[in-house]
Amino acid sequence: MGKNGKNSFLVRLLSGTVLFVVVVAAILISRYSFLALLYVIGLGTMLEFYKLANSQGIKPNKSLGLTTGLTLITSAFLFTQDDSTLIQNNIGIALLPVVMLLLFATFIAELFRKKEKPLVNIAVTICSVVYIAFPLSMLNFISVGGFDIPLLSRPHYESWTLLSFIFIIWANDIGAYLTGIAIGKHKMFPRISPKKTWEGFVGGIIAAVGIGALCGCFISPGIPFWMGLGLIASVFGVLGDLVESLIKRSIGIKDSGAIIPGHGGWLDRFDSLLIATPFVFIYFVIFALI
Repeated sequence: MGKNGKNSFLVRLLSGTVLFVVVVAAILISRYSFLALLYVIGLGTMLEFYKLANSQGIKPNKSLGLTTGLTLITSAFLFTQDDSTLIQNNIGIALLPVVMLLLFATFIAELFRKKEKPLVNIAVTICSVVYIAFPLSMLNFISVGGFDIPLLSRPHYESWTLLSFIFIIWANDIGAYLTGIAIGKHKMFPRISPKKTWEGFVGGIIAAVGIGALCGCFISPGIPFWMGLGLIASVFGVLGDLVESLIKRSIGIKDSGAIIPGHGGWLDRFDSLLIATPFVFIYFVIFALI
């Protein structure tokens, strides 16, 4: 490895370590620090998404999109609280109609903005909410174990359940990367992501399922459940990575941003999580009902 390659690896390692510590600490400290983390990721990722749109001459309604996204995250957070009263749960429910009104307000606001491509502007504004804020809001439900239904039971914050899911996503990324470098030969989606291989895909699944099995040794409901979660998170995490690659390739860029040295932008770092979360959430719901 050359000097530049070595320096690049060290920068990537250092920034990745800092990100790891920040995410883990925010989740472990309290549900409120976790909410702050969701706000930071949500704001950073949505702004980056809108910046990519701006580069293509699209003018999304950033203020309305960000307000809608943060309101949705707040609603889910309050809905999953375990306080002694139902006040916060009720506020969370009351915010859902606000989210709906804000989405429709996006259409009305375009009447007064006098921007070109109004239909595209509306679509991109709402797309950011669906693609980014919606999955982030679902993490609130995973943070209470995914099995408790607010108002019908007493949900409580499960930091290690949430962390286990995050670790599985990271294990998939690392496993796929290392396996692809070591033995990757057969291209997976060369049109979209030339470096991704089927060998890396399988390596990522093995790593994710393995970490899932390890988590299942310490966290209910046990090893089979967490191995299944590892499989789902791995498959849809890779698809999330490919979706973001598709977006970047359509724009003609390599990285979505440069906020995280060696890792690119917000979307580059959290793309797998965004697509995997809704499917993992459904997985939790199915097991809660059977």
